[in-house]
Order: sequence, then C-alpha cells, then structure tokens
Amino acid sequence: MSLSVAVQMDHIARISIRGDSTFALMLEAQRRGHRLFHYTPDRLSLNNGRVEARLETVTVRDTPGDHFTLGETERADLSTFDVVLLRQDPPFDMGYITTTHLLERIHPKTLVVNDPAEVRNAPEKIFVTEYPDLMPPTLLSRDAEEIRDFRNAHGDIIVKPLYGNGGAGVFRISEGDQNLASLLEIFSTAFPAQPYVVQRYLPAVRAGDKRIILVDGVAAGAINRVPADGEARSNMHVGGRPEPIELTRRDREICEAIGPELKRRGFIFVGIDVIGDYLTEINVTSPTGIREVKRFGGADIAALVWDAIEAKR
Repeated sequence: MSLSVAVQMDHIARISIRGDSTFALMLEAQRRGHRLFHYTPDRLSLNNGRVEARLETVTVRDTPGDHFTLGETERADLSTFDVVLLRQDPPFDMGYITTTHLLERIHPKTLVVNDPAEVRNAPEKIFVTEYPDLMPPTLLSRDAEEIRDFRNAHGDIIVKPLYGNGGAGVFRISEGDQNLASLLEIFSTAFPAQPYVVQRYLPAVRAGDKRIILVDGVAAGAINRVPADGEARSNMHVGGRPEPIELTRRDREICEAIGPELKRRGFIFVGIDVIGDYLTEINVTSPTGIREVKRFGGADIAALVWDAIEAKR
C-alpha cells in the first residue's frame, strides 16, 4: 500500500530532528513507501469550495543539518490525498482553529490525523477536565477573586495560560508568595479574554512529569521528564531531562479510563501528562515524545501510528 501523505507542519527547515515526532512519522512513512508532501499552515486555502495547499514533495534523512529535500512548489486539492497529518505546533489560536474548519471539509475521505473537528473541540487543558476524578484540584478562570480563593484553599499553586504550550508562561506561586496579584496583571495583558489554568502544585513533579503516548486509545510507551534544579517546569523545551520509565498500575488505570473515548473521537496519536497519580493534560494537537521513547529502548511508536493509519485506509 502506497499512500499520498500531506504533512501540515511548521517549516521542516526549522525543526530539530533529534526530538521531533513529526519527523519520526515522516521517516517511517517514507520507509513504508508512502509519498510525502510538505506545506505550512499559511499555505492552506479554501478556493471555490476546494481545500487546497501550495506544497512540495519532500524526502527526509535522519542527518542533522541535511535532513530534507523539497521539490518544486505546486498547488494541490487536499481531497485527492489519502492522509493529511495535522502537525503544526500550537498555540491553539484562531489560526489553528481555522485550519481545523478547513480540513474538516475533506475528512474522513481524506484521513486527517488527528480528526480536525475533534481536535478543535478538545483543547488539551479543557478536554482533561472531563476527568476530574483523575486530576489534581483545578480551576479555569480569569476572575482574580476566584483565583485568590483557590490559592487560599490549596496553598501552593501552578498558574499557566489556557492555550499555552511547551512550558511557556507556567508559574509556581508558593504559599506566602506575594507575586500573585502582579502575575495576574501580567496575564490579563498577555492573555486577554481567556481564562487561566490554576492547579494545586504537585510536589511529585520533582521526580518527573511522565509523557505517556497512546495510539488509537491504547498506551504505547512513556518517558519521564525531570525538571532542572530550581525549575518548576519539566518540559524539554525549558531544560527538562528525559529518562526511561515504566508505566505504573495507576498510569494504566488512567489510560484505560480515557482510552475508549480517545479512540471514539478519532484521536490516533495522543500524549498525556501524568504527575504522580494525577492526569494533568491530554495533548491532541501536536503531541511529542516518539523519538525519546524509542531512544530509551521503548516501542517504535511511529510504526504503531502508521499501522493504525493504514488499517483505517
């Protein structure tokens, strides 16, 4: 089976291939003989009812500094492709949401991974709140009085933007810290008209924040991300250290609780974040972790994702 695969992504020239899950998916697709095409979100159009993109053929190589070759740019109707990988990084803003509306017009005849309508309806920091019994105490609000009351109830808290990513804008406000009011003033300017996520701080994060990857609703592998000394965030973008880890019984309980719904919604590739015994995020937009899992001797998740895609084609 040879599939035509268009990859909607940040420009391939700018990615760091060592840890890039999109690149891992492209390598595996190419290994299987699928035909790869590359385009960036700004080149997606709706033209007289046709969802089109200006794209190039692309070949990839696992060679830092020489990892791709692009062909000539051409305009193509995306409904003629077998698969579109929706893989640009957030922020999950109106531009991102608009791409889901356009790609929804061709799915599922052209399989969009992940399902664009479901991606739009499941922002990671909101979708996770459908499982309050699995989460730490959490408040979504931009009401300063509500946030102060939550802090008074729980003491040590984390405050982060609702549609942020990669650890950007994540703050720990310890009990007795006098900077909460100033932080909320900054957030009101930086993130106008959107709530913030406020969670009870979990000391277990010092032992790591697990990224668990599910493929078609089934746990496929995990890595642990340990925050650097003096840092509350574990994201690898900000210095978190990846290390191998096995799934605990609690991890498997969490995956079994959410897996059927992920599969029902058409989420083939999902990365969840677990700190201690608590689920903190369900990442469906552009999850990462494939290369780290394999590097530490875990499953070849790119192969599992393509097995699932091919089964649906």
